[in-house]
Amino acid sequence: MSGLEAALARAPRVPLGHLPTPIEPLDGMARALGDGVRIFVKRDDCTGLALGGNKVRKLEYLVGEALAAGADTLITTGGVQSNHARQTAAAAAKLGMRCELVLPRMVAGRDPAYEASGNRLLDDWLGARVTLVDQPADVARVVAEILARSKSRGGKPVFIPAGGSTPTGCLGYAQAAVELAGQLERARLEIGSIVLAVSTGGTLAGLLVGMEALGLGIPVIGIGVFAATAQVAPVVRDLATRTSLRLGVPHVPDTRFDLRDRWLGAGYGLPTDDLREALALAGRSEGLLLDPVYTGKAMAALISLRQQGNLPGQNVLFWHTGGSPGLFAYPELARARSSS
Repeated sequence: MSGLEAALARAPRVPLGHLPTPIEPLDGMARALGDGVRIFVKRDDCTGLALGGNKVRKLEYLVGEALAAGADTLITTGGVQSNHARQTAAAAAKLGMRCELVLPRMVAGRDPAYEASGNRLLDDWLGARVTLVDQPADVARVVAEILARSKSRGGKPVFIPAGGSTPTGCLGYAQAAVELAGQLERARLEIGSIVLAVSTGGTLAGLLVGMEALGLGIPVIGIGVFAATAQVAPVVRDLATRTSLRLGVPHVPDTRFDLRDRWLGAGYGLPTDDLREALALAGRSEGLLLDPVYTGKAMAALISLRQQGNLPGQNVLFWHTGGSPGLFAYPELARARSSS
């Protein structure tokens, strides 16, 4: 057992996901692109809890820590179509806990159905109590009110920040690095680069920490889907530093932080033409569902980088972080594609 694995084993953890998730070739997509490069996908959309997604890995440690502290209520935040909120609600339901979601309206110009479909619909099915707020600036006040109300009733609430992006949440992706290393070794598969979507930063930070501790030198390219690189990069560095300290493993050098925001478009949750093309290509060449906020933009970046010859190696791994329920909140994407 490596030092990383031993440190991870000491952290409270509750099993929630279907792990390990598979690695599959996307040969149909590679043929459609015609550049001779093989594409593989790490299927974290198949983690199982309430239609899957990357947040399950984080929640195994976040909820494990909460239960160890005697918590009975999970409170978290995210956009109206937050995958993290949906999976937090599912974890609470599975474990007999209460769940409170505070969801700010972060995407302008959406149809009213946006707040009643996709992840938002699933929040209700999973039994969460949802509070919608008009501005992200209102979140802290509303969360404080919910915490106070829960405590006044004798509850033991725990607040989980957006995306589960804390050093505890990052442990889930340090563990994912261990999983990946074993899979690549058993398959004798060499990967030249990894591409994944980056929002609140915990997935990328945890993965980088784990890979550095294991000596995996595969370049990881984070594709910004929430904010500009200048805003996100310091957050990822800070999370990685604090997670390394917690685990007692080497710090991630600055040269390993490769974040790019060219595919963000007009902002979080706002579709781009490249996104539409990526969603269609993945669906029609592989039967693979991406999502309109995170993985669609990350796949658009992978396609563009490959076409430019700017991804190292002949094998690239796309880390699918889930989010397909969000497709139902963007029906215009399918309509636009079918009419073109």
